[in-house]
Amino acid sequence: MDKKRIALLGSTGSIGKNALKVIAHLSHQMEVIALAAHSNIELLYEQVQIFQPKLIAVYDSKKAKELKEVLRGIPILPGKEGVNAVATHEDADFVISAIVGSAGIEPTLKAIEAKKKVGLANKEALVVAGDLMMKRAKTNNVDIIPIDSEHSALFQCLKGEKKQEVKRLILTASGGPFRNYSKEKLLKVTPKLALNHPNWKMGKKVSIDCSTLMNKGLEVIEAKYLFDMPLDQIDIIMHPQSIIHSMVEFIDGSLLAQMGIHEMTVPIQYALTYPKRKKGFEPSFDFLKYSCLEFEPVNHKAFPCLQLAYEAIQAGGSLPCYMNAVNEVLVERFLKEDITYLEIGTKLEKLMRKHAIIPLNDLETLFAIDHMGRKEGVEI
Repeated sequence: MDKKRIALLGSTGSIGKNALKVIAHLSHQMEVIALAAHSNIELLYEQVQIFQPKLIAVYDSKKAKELKEVLRGIPILPGKEGVNAVATHEDADFVISAIVGSAGIEPTLKAIEAKKKVGLANKEALVVAGDLMMKRAKTNNVDIIPIDSEHSALFQCLKGEKKQEVKRLILTASGGPFRNYSKEKLLKVTPKLALNHPNWKMGKKVSIDCSTLMNKGLEVIEAKYLFDMPLDQIDIIMHPQSIIHSMVEFIDGSLLAQMGIHEMTVPIQYALTYPKRKKGFEPSFDFLKYSCLEFEPVNHKAFPCLQLAYEAIQAGGSLPCYMNAVNEVLVERFLKEDITYLEIGTKLEKLMRKHAIIPLNDLETLFAIDHMGRKEGVEI
């Protein structure tokens, strides 16, 4: 049996590390062809020793040079050109897009244009360039399989179902660490507190987005594009236990929910083995441990970033791209304690209200808007 040949973008991040666990578990069926990382060359070196890829990319050119001095026999390419080369490697047939932020957009598009099947864990690719991404995927007859736990859940629940029979998609949100915080308590939030998600282990940027519920706003936009669903048919409900990952309600009143433990290895493995299922390595679900599942409404007033994401996709054009860029910068500034936690939302709203929306039809315009958002996010 031929092995599935995988190129992994973002191998040293949270999703990347979990993806390699899955690939190691299914090593008789899968092999790593190429790896791309940002700058963590110590971990990348370890990964290379285990998986022996044919190509390595390191986005940070200085770190790429350092790695070349200690690693011989495998091509190491720097910068975005290197990452794009991993995304389009001729021997790869499946690309995992797990680079956090807008840096993952171009290589994901390149993979689609190279007719590679894509396992998508990069929210921003669809948030910023959803129209462009889905049109290119359709033109190139490329499957985009979601890796996010919520979108994987919807993908699984919708398998074999007819779109006209779907009443709504229901994304679940844990509420993060500040679900029950008052505004007064939110004023005192530190980066350490915000990074401590109660259920999931994630990278810093995603953890902060989860705490502000921006992550859920990005997921709504992503669901709209992935499943070609109007916004008024996508709902969010708070579910603190994060056991039900998302649900689909049908026009006859039936509900299908996908549930399981808080481990990203499960949706990653489903994406890698789709349309089949293979034996996993996580323990069986313990219903007695999770005998109580709770649901609550979303407190939009406490989490303005969620509402701003809805407004961005409703307005369309360049606003989602601009919002995403500004948010990335503000999150970074908060992590450096340059701004307060609540200023992520207030500064984002202020800049979004001033943004002059334009059409977004190509990568050049997209990158120009992204650059503008980052510049203004630093200056405000």
